[in-house]
Amino acid sequence: MQQRQLGNQGLQVSALGLGCMGMSFAYGANDEQQALNTLARAFELGVDFLDTAEVYGPFTNETLLAKALKGRKEIKVATKFGFRINEQGEGWERVTGANSDPAHIRRAVEGSLQRLGVESIDLLYQHRLDPAVPIEEVVGVMADLVREGKVKYLGLSEVSPATLRRACAVHPISALQSEYSLWTRDPEQEQEIFAACRELNIGFVPYSPLGRGFLTGKFPAAATLAEDDFRRYLPRFQQDAQTHNQKLVNQLTELAVGYDATPAQLALAWVLAKGEFIVPIPGASKIAHLEQNCAAATLQLSSADISALDVLFDPQQIQGERYNATEFVLVDR
Repeated sequence: MQQRQLGNQGLQVSALGLGCMGMSFAYGANDEQQALNTLARAFELGVDFLDTAEVYGPFTNETLLAKALKGRKEIKVATKFGFRINEQGEGWERVTGANSDPAHIRRAVEGSLQRLGVESIDLLYQHRLDPAVPIEEVVGVMADLVREGKVKYLGLSEVSPATLRRACAVHPISALQSEYSLWTRDPEQEQEIFAACRELNIGFVPYSPLGRGFLTGKFPAAATLAEDDFRRYLPRFQQDAQTHNQKLVNQLTELAVGYDATPAQLALAWVLAKGEFIVPIPGASKIAHLEQNCAAATLQLSSADISALDVLFDPQQIQGERYNATEFVLVDR
C-alpha cells in the first residue's frame, strides 16, 4: 500500500490506517480472535497504522493490540489520553468527562506503554480538549514525553484552528484527528480545519470516514442494534433521519456501480482524493470488510464524480447532527 506523510516531522504511514475501537468498544459484541485475524490480514495488506485509545474498553483495546503487535516493529500505533475513567461501571459508564491534568497525562501514557507492550508510542493524541487545562500546558507535558523517548509524535483530536496554532507554538503537531466523511464535512468548510492543517503542515486523520458504517449502504435500522451500541442514540441514526439519509446513500451506491465498486469504497476514495495530507482510519473487525476498505486505496475517482459527490452530500442535505449535545460539549468548535 502507498504511504503518506503526517506532518513534516517524519511520520510516514500507510495511506489507509485501521481504526480499532470497534474491536473492543462502542459497537456491541466483539470477538477477540476475529479481531486478531483481521489485524494479521491488515499487516499482510500493508496497513501499518493502527488507532486506539485508553478509553476504548476502557483499556482492553490496547491490550488486544499488544497481542497482534508482538515482534512487529514496523507497525505505528496511535493512542490517546484525555478522559476521566472511573473504576466502576461498564463501557461508556466509566467515562465521566475530560481530564488532561499533567499528572493524569503521565499516568495515562505509562499505562498505554504497559498495555501495548511497546517502548515508545508512535503518535500520542489528546483525545478531547480539557477546558480546565490550557492547551499550552497539555502540549508542554506531551513535548516532555517526546524528549524522554516515551512518545515520538504528537497529535490532537477535535480541536479548532485557533487551538492548533496555540499548540504548534509549543511543539510541532503531526496530526489532527477529527470526524470527516461524505456526510460530515465540517473540517473542509466552516471550521477551516483543512486550511489550518495545510498552513501548519499538519496531517489530517479522519475517523468514521464511512459514517460509522452508514455509508456502506448496508446499515440496519438503529433500533435493531445492540443495546450497548451507541449509534442507537445518535441523531443521524434515528428513524426519520436515517430514512432521509438513506436516499443519499442509494445514489452513492448507484454511482459506485460505474466503478465496479461498493459504496464504502467510493466513500473512502472520495476522502483520499481530498488531499495527500489525509490518512483515513476506517474501522473493520472482519477480514472481508478490511479487504474491501483497502481496495479503495487504489480507486481513482474522476474529478467530475468527486464534484458530484460534493453536491450530493452537501451538508444542508444531511438530516440529524453527528453527536448529541452531551458529546458536543467536548468538541472544540
